[in-house]
Amino acid sequence: MKRSDIPSLDDLRAFEATARLGSVRLAADSLALTHGAVSRRITKLADNIGVKLFEKNGRGLRLTSAGETLNLTLGRFFGELATTVQNLRASSVEQQIIVLSCEFSVAMRWLIPRLANFQENHPTFAVHLSVGGGPIDFRKDRVNLAIRRLDFPVPEAWSVKRLFAERVGPVMRPDLVSTFVDGQYRALGSKTRPDAWAQWLTSHSSVQRPTDIRYYDHHALIVEAASAGLGVALSPLVLATDDIERGRLAAPLGFDPDGSYYGLIWLGTNELHGIELEFAQWLQEELSPLVTRDAF
Repeated sequence: MKRSDIPSLDDLRAFEATARLGSVRLAADSLALTHGAVSRRITKLADNIGVKLFEKNGRGLRLTSAGETLNLTLGRFFGELATTVQNLRASSVEQQIIVLSCEFSVAMRWLIPRLANFQENHPTFAVHLSVGGGPIDFRKDRVNLAIRRLDFPVPEAWSVKRLFAERVGPVMRPDLVSTFVDGQYRALGSKTRPDAWAQWLTSHSSVQRPTDIRYYDHHALIVEAASAGLGVALSPLVLATDDIERGRLAAPLGFDPDGSYYGLIWLGTNELHGIELEFAQWLQEELSPLVTRDAF
């Protein structure tokens, strides 16, 4: 079939609307046409194809078998057309992408629960999140920004925006505070900082020693384990803050600075701009409670 043999789109729309709504009058209203104009287009379409498309059904109309066949095809056609147009319109708004690398525990316990707020207020921005710690190869990993605890030498080629000082302290389920005070507690430590408990206990000589220490792969795991009542986790404030606010965890001795801090880092010495600057500003706003309060 040549394209010139395909019926007029206006005639097809008049037929589809009438078939969908079951009334020429309703179809005319939906298409902003007169009743007569819709009737003429349907008659023209039927003559063009050479088949009867509607038949009277009491005071209304119903499709013939040929009309049913055409209506099914048009339903698919107009549905696909609407989807295509919608996708084209969506793609016309260029999506801006940030590829962010963040330490696993901070991503799981603090960042991810807050990202929905950023996405809601920045619908054309897309944050692609990966996890990692320590030095990063920005070009190889195709990363724009990274959040790191800066306990390693920072290359001169990096720019750093300080976010917050690291503060650590023991956290536990509220009903276990008395056992912690009495020294009848199991300590939970992270393999990423295996000496943390020994160092903390040395600087807190009045605290009773634990009965034993259990180690997990990441801080996020020991904080979750503490919330489940499995022991007392020596946790960074940033990882425990939400559970403390909700009453799932208690921090009876507060949190002490360990001398390190977290930073937002990027490659190069230029200032941030555009989406990266907006993300950095949002990040600092979200982190302001950690910066302004020393302990719970």
